[in-house]
Amino acid sequence: MQTTHLVSLTAAVGSIWLLSSCATTQPTPLAPPARITVLYDAFGKDAAMTKDWGYAALVEINGKRILFDTGDDAAVLAKNVKAKGVDLTKLDFVVLSHRHSDHVSGLSYVLSVNPRVKIYAPKEGFGIFGSDLPSKFYRKDDSLPAEMRYYDGAPPEIMKFGTLFPGANIQLIDKTTEVTPGITLIALISDAPGTKELKELSLAIDTPDGVVLVVGCSHPGIEAIVAEAVKINPHIHFLTGGFHLLAAQDPVIEKVANALHDTYKVDYIAPGHCTGEPTFTALQKVFGDRYLYAGLGTTLSMGANPRAASSNQDGAPVLDDGDSRSYRTLLAQSDDLRETGVSVLQLARTQ
Repeated sequence: MQTTHLVSLTAAVGSIWLLSSCATTQPTPLAPPARITVLYDAFGKDAAMTKDWGYAALVEINGKRILFDTGDDAAVLAKNVKAKGVDLTKLDFVVLSHRHSDHVSGLSYVLSVNPRVKIYAPKEGFGIFGSDLPSKFYRKDDSLPAEMRYYDGAPPEIMKFGTLFPGANIQLIDKTTEVTPGITLIALISDAPGTKELKELSLAIDTPDGVVLVVGCSHPGIEAIVAEAVKINPHIHFLTGGFHLLAAQDPVIEKVANALHDTYKVDYIAPGHCTGEPTFTALQKVFGDRYLYAGLGTTLSMGANPRAASSNQDGAPVLDDGDSRSYRTLLAQSDDLRETGVSVLQLARTQ
């Protein structure tokens, strides 16, 4: 009898322990979906967001939340971020692709809500993001009296220069760098007239499906950037951002489109910002259903078969006359237009 009671007691205790374990074990949280949300651009279909010339996108991938560029106006970025319900206090880091205002001016808003967020920016001598140089960069003349010499003739070994964003946690990048496993910042320099020596960062994320590549303005050339990305992984799965072909003639556009499709074998493409309307058209023809609309407010889902969706339209949106009108109007007011040497009058003739 005692043995029976003991067995029953043991079974009861075991059942209680098992039930208790089940009750306290938390389910494994699902990984957030990999996606890119366009927060700033000059075309789009979300009426709750303000279109403006510039670029910003929230990249959520590989367990990271990355803000890539910040647009041209802090108030516009703030409105668009709130319209999409994006929480900028929860960022792993920010990437500023290059120094142009239509990519960095929204940073003041970002810093107002997340003042210590890590920011990666290109390193330039005397750049707006801050910099440093060895003091040996300038010639010295020991025959001068101390009061006529820089630093009384005893300069620091490394001279540090200020930034337009004092107090910001900026880390300067001067060469292609893997900043966290699987995430690389590609650093290149433009050789194009108008932007010669401009340094620019692009974001390359290595995924099981291939590289997801996010570009800001592609001043060094979109082909050059992709050529660097294939050194990380020869399979380029997805390419999005600005390709800077605003003033390019049809033969140049055709060459780039074919190179991206045939040479580099990019799986999916989602151009925006300074890519240019004729280039949108050419890329649509070359990539077909692997061309994804990337207007303001669009969420681009990543994975084996990326898709585009906007908040107010089912299915995959397409470029339409409304996109073209807003794009051309805002382009006419932008520095990018002046940089290409195209006049507002010339632009008006294409409308």
